[in-house]
Amino acid sequence: MSSVNDIPKGWEETTLGDVSTRKQYGYTESASTEEIGPRFLRITDIQNDFINWKSVPFCPISDSDLEKYKLQIGDVVIARTGNSTGATATIKENINAVFASYLIRFQINKDIADYNFIDFLVRSRLWSGFVKSVKSGSAQGGANANDFALFPINLPTLPEQKAIANILTAFDDKIENLQAQNKTLEQTAQTIFKEWFGKYQVGDELPDGWRVGKLGELVDSTSGGTPSRKKEVFYLNGKYNWVKSKELNGTFIIETEEKITEEGLKKSSAKIFPSNSILLAMYGNTVGEYALVSKPMTCNQAVCALIPNEKIPFTYLFFLIKNLKAEFINNSIGSAQQNISQVLIKNTNVIYSDIMISKFHSISEPLMNKILNNAQQIQTLKKTRDTLLPRLMSGQLRVNEFKD
Repeated sequence: MSSVNDIPKGWEETTLGDVSTRKQYGYTESASTEEIGPRFLRITDIQNDFINWKSVPFCPISDSDLEKYKLQIGDVVIARTGNSTGATATIKENINAVFASYLIRFQINKDIADYNFIDFLVRSRLWSGFVKSVKSGSAQGGANANDFALFPINLPTLPEQKAIANILTAFDDKIENLQAQNKTLEQTAQTIFKEWFGKYQVGDELPDGWRVGKLGELVDSTSGGTPSRKKEVFYLNGKYNWVKSKELNGTFIIETEEKITEEGLKKSSAKIFPSNSILLAMYGNTVGEYALVSKPMTCNQAVCALIPNEKIPFTYLFFLIKNLKAEFINNSIGSAQQNISQVLIKNTNVIYSDIMISKFHSISEPLMNKILNNAQQIQTLKKTRDTLLPRLMSGQLRVNEFKD
């Protein structure tokens, strides 16, 4: 954060606790899939700082406790334990829901702070850096309400807070619109794929032109490797995007968290595979997760890369792997953690028709190209937003006109 001498005139140096009217730990109860009460928001329901309310379970609760724990528009909820410590979500719709005990609610004082402004702050690098420092000082790696309350904030006037939030919200709205477009485009291709390729099972009498083959007979596959972490030269200023299984996102990967160097590539089992290759997680709690790469990339050893070819184009291969996800998960083995092997992947039976694959590709390729274009735009919008955010929040970049 800027020093007190750096903040603009009229701004105030304060904390999250000081701009909140209340901080509160959540309700203790068991979640239920049955609609036996309000929605019951848990840490696991907060993904990438957002909530998919349709997947949030329910819980029984008395009327008095419902009144005490009911979430309100503008509430900021923060995870306080485990790997998700510091994950946040801001309630922006009127919904009948309460929050679980491993979450902390901060109720923002609307007379002095705009909850949308605070929402952007607690989704920023300023917040993630603060949470990291809090966790490092805790033996359990978690945090409590008093810890989070100390988060420092340079607070503009209320009109300027709203103006800043409006600018950043415009980016989020564009991103959300492009994500919705991509969901519709993918669902269209998925519907066609299931209708054409999902009607036959192994053992059925197949029409002329349809065959059963092993996945490994149709496409080449490979796994990756991890350059030694002891040698900085393998990662510093790397040029090759290096995919980890946790980055498999069910769609195109545009950029990766880390990159490796030419030397790191040569001195490990990592390999470069071409754009539009499909990636599949083989180990641990990510088994069955998948993605496809937007350009040549490499990956670690926990990921299998399936390489499309002239007969098996990336469009067909992507939706094939998407629809095999449940099968891969069911076939995973291991006591400590569930795994699938390249042998299992290669021996997976596939029912296919060369003619129908070609027809599917001609229809789905324009859809997938549009998805890629949108994904690239989303990446650009996120980078621009994330560049603007700290400058706006510090007062380094000012909004010319403030409007309520």
